[in-house]
Amino acid sequence: MSINLKKVPNTPGVYKFFNNHEIIYIGKAKDLKKRVSSYFGKSHKDRKTSQIKFLTDKVETFTTKNEVEALLLEQMLIKENKPKFNILLRDDKTYPYIYFSLDHDFPGVYSKRTKKAVDKKYFGPFVSSEAVKKSIKEIQKIFKVRNCSDNTFANRTRPCIEFQMKRCSAPCVQKINKVDYFEDITSAKSFLTSSDTKTVERLTKEIETAVSKLEFEKAAEIRDRLKRLNLLKEEQSVVTMASDVDIFSVSSEMTYLGVSIIVVRNGKIRGTKTHLIKQAHYNNIDDVYQSAIFNFYDNQIDVPKKILCAFDLKDKKILEDMFLTKHKKAVKIIHSPSKSIRPIFNLCKLNAMQVIKNHISKEDKYTFALNELTNYLGKEINKIEGYDVSHISGENAVSSCVVFSKIGPLKNQYRLFNIPKNLSGNDVGSLEHVISRRIKYYDDPELKPDLLLIDGGKTQLKFVRSVLDKTKHRDIEVISIVKGVKRIRATETIMSNDGIIELDKHSKSYLILQEIRDESHRFALRAQRSKKRKTVRRSELDKIKGIGNILKSRLMKKFKNITSIKNATLEELMTVDGINEKIAIEILRRFKND
Repeated sequence: MSINLKKVPNTPGVYKFFNNHEIIYIGKAKDLKKRVSSYFGKSHKDRKTSQIKFLTDKVETFTTKNEVEALLLEQMLIKENKPKFNILLRDDKTYPYIYFSLDHDFPGVYSKRTKKAVDKKYFGPFVSSEAVKKSIKEIQKIFKVRNCSDNTFANRTRPCIEFQMKRCSAPCVQKINKVDYFEDITSAKSFLTSSDTKTVERLTKEIETAVSKLEFEKAAEIRDRLKRLNLLKEEQSVVTMASDVDIFSVSSEMTYLGVSIIVVRNGKIRGTKTHLIKQAHYNNIDDVYQSAIFNFYDNQIDVPKKILCAFDLKDKKILEDMFLTKHKKAVKIIHSPSKSIRPIFNLCKLNAMQVIKNHISKEDKYTFALNELTNYLGKEINKIEGYDVSHISGENAVSSCVVFSKIGPLKNQYRLFNIPKNLSGNDVGSLEHVISRRIKYYDDPELKPDLLLIDGGKTQLKFVRSVLDKTKHRDIEVISIVKGVKRIRATETIMSNDGIIELDKHSKSYLILQEIRDESHRFALRAQRSKKRKTVRRSELDKIKGIGNILKSRLMKKFKNITSIKNATLEELMTVDGINEKIAIEILRRFKND
């Protein structure tokens, strides 16, 4: 790799990183030389930055007059090239609008996606298409505006089912005149802008006029429309005193970013939108907010006067200047919410965190946990083995070995170890014995773990550590999980040979260690109980004269357990192949004596 940083200018602009002629990252900077040089300096803790540094074999820079031009150029190039390391918030979809076909004598109302919305015809954008469908449905119910195509309208000879359902006034067959219908269209538009006081006044007067003319059926119909409008206004009650504001929040967890956007118009939440970004790379959180804001308004005409961010942007002036340049509108980027909008502001922050949790798969859960452990321990952890010893009063002792990686439990690698009778009841000796047997498999890199988790205290930890230190596998970390007071969950202590490891009780790393401990205990206990049943089964049937392994197997297959054999009749026992009357009597006599 040959990159001449001396030729990079100290000016605002955009830089492109290449790998084998492919653009892998695009960024902007106030000072190109300072920013580009930062990638090729000392080692980086951020894995993505290290990857970019390692892969980059060519750098191109483009000088701009100022940072605003740099931002505009950066986003245009990202949109065109979609580099693998850039944060891509675009879903390549235009936002839905409510559209009125005002060029028609009897306009219809529709849902439409467009990049060139005109104020008089389009209302929106709405973040959700469902919100558009719901609004259109309510408009039809209240104002009886048509939703059919112009072609269908032109060829109707009688009212359709929408008229029968009282969701259309049937202008196609002259059930309403042009003037009255246009009043309904005007009211529908007012309803969408929340300036619908005039609509309420008009409908109230129409009721009074109908009553005065003794047109009670018509008055009742208008009353129902007014009632529905008032109910809908209550459902869409003003949530904040702020009229028009969009709220942006970004949350990060490990290599994931969650972005939440809430759109407020006329004091009402018009909709929400979230993004999940995996394996995100960014120089600072400002970059994420800038990218989110830029892309959200890329195809919009409805830009609010205020944008509220859940982070105090250092470069907010760049965004404000961008709106003046690109959208010809003055927009204020603010950080501190007013009291009235604080609940929605907090909701936006919560949504940003929740979008990560909602999209985290089972695999991701373990990846997060092991990455957290890596940070805590200062050693990369990709595989963990958990051990537990189980016995009853020193009898039938077994030890379990469960294996977890970043994809979760590897059950095909689970192992069980029978503990010698001379060590049964000796947890320390049992662990030492098991690890000594298990360690010979660590020569296979596919089986070797990075960490051993022991269910026990300092003594168990010390002995396991001593076993490893005598081998070439002393690089394996060992920690123990110690039960808390009265074995209350979430009071456990995590220990290493260096002392207590302070893990957040709510962290994924702490929870995964609990899960591994529980799984190793479950696996060992199940094996121990199975071993006990076999021992009991063997000891009881072996004492009966005339019963060997074949007859034992047949009896257990027939009756499933010892209890059923004990409760069986002479005739039932003799149904088993090989069990004659003499042996059956001996079985009954034996169990009767017991």
